[in-house]
Amino acid sequence: MGKATGFLEYNRTESSAAEPLERINNFNEFHKPLSEDERKKQAARCMDCGVPFCQNGKMLCGMISGCPLNNLIPEWNDLIYRGQKKQALDRLLMTNNFPEFTSRVCPALCEKACICGVHDSPVTVKENENSIIEFGFENGLIEPVIPAVRSGKKVAVIGSGPSGLAAADTLNRRGHSVTVFERSDRAGGLLMYGIPNMKLEKHVIDRRTDLMKAEGVEFKTCADVGNNVKAEDILAEYDAVVLACGSSNPRDIKAPGRDAEGIYFAVDFLKATTKSLLDSDLKDGKYISAKGKNVVIIGGGDTGNDCVGTSVRHGCKSVVQLEMMPKLPDERAEDNPFPEWPKVCKTDYGQEEAIAVFGHDPRIYCTTVKEFIKDENGKLSALKTVKLEFKTDEKTGRKVPSEIAGSEETIPCELCLIAAGFLGTQNYVSDAFGVELDGRTNVMTAAGSHATNVSRVFTAGDMHIGQSLVVRAIREGRDAAAEVDEFLMGYTNL
Repeated sequence: MGKATGFLEYNRTESSAAEPLERINNFNEFHKPLSEDERKKQAARCMDCGVPFCQNGKMLCGMISGCPLNNLIPEWNDLIYRGQKKQALDRLLMTNNFPEFTSRVCPALCEKACICGVHDSPVTVKENENSIIEFGFENGLIEPVIPAVRSGKKVAVIGSGPSGLAAADTLNRRGHSVTVFERSDRAGGLLMYGIPNMKLEKHVIDRRTDLMKAEGVEFKTCADVGNNVKAEDILAEYDAVVLACGSSNPRDIKAPGRDAEGIYFAVDFLKATTKSLLDSDLKDGKYISAKGKNVVIIGGGDTGNDCVGTSVRHGCKSVVQLEMMPKLPDERAEDNPFPEWPKVCKTDYGQEEAIAVFGHDPRIYCTTVKEFIKDENGKLSALKTVKLEFKTDEKTGRKVPSEIAGSEETIPCELCLIAAGFLGTQNYVSDAFGVELDGRTNVMTAAGSHATNVSRVFTAGDMHIGQSLVVRAIREGRDAAAEVDEFLMGYTNL
C-alpha cells in the first residue's frame, strides 16, 4: 500500500469530458486524461483492503460484484502511485487480454464493489486501468509476443467479439495455430459494430487485431460460418472449434402496426452508422438517419442510451427513451447493500447530451408501446403508449406489470429503435455444428464447462451465458481457451 492515508487526503477526481454541446458535433471519444501527478493521487486512494471486493467477481443476488477477470487492482494501483507503470502493466496483463477495451466500455463493476466507496467515493479503477494500458502502447511496451514453439494443433474461433478474441489470443500465446472467422467485413464483433465510436474508437480495435496478426493469429472476415463457410469443412480442418458468435437475436416488440416502415432494431441502427462512418465519414448515406426525425427508443439500457447519443449526433428533431420499469432510486436502497451491484439511477452520456440539446431527460418510465401508427403510405408516424403499474403476484410473489386504464398517449415518431435486449444465439450457426441449445437458446454445456455435446466443439461468451458484459465475455474466452488447451494437450498451464 503506497500511501496509507491516500483515501483521506485526496478526493476522487475523474478525467474531464468535453461539454455535451461540443462533443455531439463528432463521433470521437471525448474524455481527456488526467495529468500524471493527479493520476498517482487517484491511485493512492486505493486502501489495499484486507478483503478487496473490487477483484472478487462473484455473483450476488443474480448480479456480478467486482471484476470477473479478478484483476489485481490493489497491486497495480500501488505501482501507479509509486511511478512503476511498467510493472503495473505486467500485473494488469496477467489477468486481462484487452484492458484498452474494458477501460473504455466496462461499467466498472470493480468500482461498485470498492470499499472506499461505502462511506466516500470509490477509487477511479477504470481510468487507472486505461492509463496503464495506454502508457504501454505509447511507450512501445506492447509488442508482438510470438510463441517460441508451436503445438501443431489448429483451432478455429467462430466470431471475433470480445470472447472470441480473448480465446484466440490466449490459445495463440499457448502455441496453437488459431484462425478467427468473422462474418462482418471488419474484426471486432460487438466491439466494432455494437458499440458506438464515441465510446470506443475503432482504431483501438484495429491496433489490437493488428498486434494479434503479428503474433500469428489469422483473421478471415466476410466468412459467415453456416452460410458461405461450411461447418463440416472447419471440423475437417481444425482440431478444435470455439463458437463465440454472441447473443444476436434481438428481442422484438409485438404490437399492431409493427410492419410500419421506420422501425429498426438498435443493433442495425448502430452498425449502419459505424460502418458508414468508417467507410466514408457518413458521406455515402448508407445508414439509418435520424436527422430531422422524432425518434423513440424502446429500452432503457446501455444500448438504448447509445441510440440516444447517436440520434442526437445525427441531428434528430426530438428523442424519447421508453422504459418499462420504474425509475431506480438515486441512492442504494436498504435491500441492496454493499457489495451488491448498486441498483441506482444512472444518467449516461447520451442522456446528458439529450438534456443539453432538448432541455429535458429523454427517459419516460413505466411505459410501453401499445400500437405503431402508420400514415397512408405505410410509414411510421406515431406511437400509442400506455402507462404500466407493477403489482405483486400472489402466487409467485413477483411484481408483474399491468396497463393503467385511460393512460394512453400518442407520441409523434418517424423513427423507432428497438433496444429491448437479445434472446440468444442465431440458430443457423448452432444447427450447422449440431450443438444443443438450452431453454434460453444459449449453447448448452455442463455446469462449469465450455464443451458442447459435439466432440471438439466448445463455446464461450454471450453465445454460452446469454447477453452480458464485455469484461465477462473476455473471462469466458480465457476460460474456454484453458479448456480447449487441456483437451488438445492433455493438461493446461493457462
